[in-house]
Amino acid sequence: MTAAVAMLALTAPIVSAGGADDDTLTINGDLEITTKAEAAPHLDGHLDEVISGWHFRSDETQALEMDDFDNPGMIFVDQAIDSWNTAEGSEDKSCADCHGDPEEMAGVKAVYPKWNEEAGEVRTLQMQVNDCRENRMGAEPWKYDAAAAINMEALLSSVSRGLPVNVAIDGPAADTWEKGKEIYYTRYGLLELSCANCHEQNYGNYIRADHLSQGQVNGFPTYRLKNAKLNGIHSRFKGCVRDTRAETFSPGSPEFVALELYVASRGNGLDVEGPSVRN
Repeated sequence: MTAAVAMLALTAPIVSAGGADDDTLTINGDLEITTKAEAAPHLDGHLDEVISGWHFRSDETQALEMDDFDNPGMIFVDQAIDSWNTAEGSEDKSCADCHGDPEEMAGVKAVYPKWNEEAGEVRTLQMQVNDCRENRMGAEPWKYDAAAAINMEALLSSVSRGLPVNVAIDGPAADTWEKGKEIYYTRYGLLELSCANCHEQNYGNYIRADHLSQGQVNGFPTYRLKNAKLNGIHSRFKGCVRDTRAETFSPGSPEFVALELYVASRGNGLDVEGPSVRN
């Protein structure tokens, strides 16, 4: 019975669509975003071209991302600017005290997750922000993918828009990357679905009413019209695994850190475009 249900889930809901459109993403009339690029060598045999999820949305949804006045995610960027300039913790320091204006962080989002030599681990951007909060500001860390953390990641993403994703997967990060790759291709849950089943083998098609993308994360954090808030990468991972009818991992877990590294590397060559707007 389970096998029959899984097979039905894999076949019946998938309907051929038109694939990615050929529109151009230009933000605020002058910032052109690279949304299609040749796949990196480590994707040989898997993808020839990497494509932003922006191309799989309706014209109306796409338009919201093309102007910061219309992009609802920018409201949360403004909130993060206030946090950036607010002194906190036992050291009575703000982010600005060490880093200056947020624009000074341009390019940071594009290389995360990355290996942190001092910590001896791969860190996501949220992990690094929390390290600063605890060890430089003497402040409480933010819960992973909580509103404050997501807002700050959106701010750091916004100042890197138009810069190419360039996540390193070699050297000491290689083991974590391999773990993330294994998770990406592992079938989970009663439906026995992997990330690749939807986002590599069926992108461009419809599953129920959703137009499947490649699952690229260059646009995260993303404002989803579905829940009217910014969403983090790990929260999206959690939802996807849950939808396979499996026990899922937690945001910030080693499993999702590894998966983020792998999935982010699949988008090398695309530009950072967050905060994006999706369904």
